[in-house]
Amino acid sequence: MGKIAVLFAGQGAQYEGMGKDFLTHSPAAEQVFQTADSIRPGTSVQCTTAPKEELGVTINTQPCLFCADLAAAAALKEAGVKADMAAGFSLGEIPALAFAGLLDTQEAFRFVVRRGILMDEAARAQGGGMLAVLKLDAAAVEALCADIPGCWPVNYNCPGQTVISCREDALPTAEAAVKAQGGRSVRLAVSGAFHSPLMDSAAQALREEFSPLRFQTPALPLYANVTGDVYENEEQLFRQVNSPVRWQAAIERMAQAGADTFIEVGPGKTLTGLTKKILPGARAFSVQDTAGLQAVLEVL
Repeated sequence: MGKIAVLFAGQGAQYEGMGKDFLTHSPAAEQVFQTADSIRPGTSVQCTTAPKEELGVTINTQPCLFCADLAAAAALKEAGVKADMAAGFSLGEIPALAFAGLLDTQEAFRFVVRRGILMDEAARAQGGGMLAVLKLDAAAVEALCADIPGCWPVNYNCPGQTVISCREDALPTAEAAVKAQGGRSVRLAVSGAFHSPLMDSAAQALREEFSPLRFQTPALPLYANVTGDVYENEEQLFRQVNSPVRWQAAIERMAQAGADTFIEVGPGKTLTGLTKKILPGARAFSVQDTAGLQAVLEVL
């Protein structure tokens, strides 16, 4: 068997009750929630009991998803699964930073709380939305966005799937352009145009507030959204907020580094599906509860 890569779920995967199973059954996962509660009281209760509507608010989504992701990863490690590398999709990159050892859990959680607040403020001020563009290659989507003011390609998910962020008034134009080129677009249930220049204010505020932040020596390689390659410095953490997520590149480079088993941690199976589309021959699993963990343990 080749190397194991752990993938951390991103915003949009959240659901009511996420993380509860691990909180109940894993001491390592419980420690993650206790750390979060010491900084943001009530996070564990909100994460495991709040309705979908409450969890869908960015200021709640980001700290709660951080906990659900990192708790699942902690339970995986506690069970004896040794990761060789990691990556996190968008918000998932923050718990991945803690898992890989570049930041401690307290630092990473404080950062994600402020990230959620500042991105929510930027979204309220700027508006906008996001479209998943299907059945067009990335180059076609880039060309399409270049012709529409206020549209940017922001998530390079897998072959034939690129997400774009747009100003509110540009969304209908983008939808029509996608259809005219034979593609299909789906509006995402998000509150803003994330990973685009409309998040510049959030990125700058995080840069100013967390400028003293310094990475520790990592325990394992973490692949960055901004480059699709191994994390190099703290500046990539701030740039991630208003830069595209190069997810396909990250998965491909982890495969080049020897990964053939990819384990998604946290709610949902989005990254598991994307991995199978990027690397049809790879083994991909989802660990969002103890049943999923047991299934992975049996295979490994």
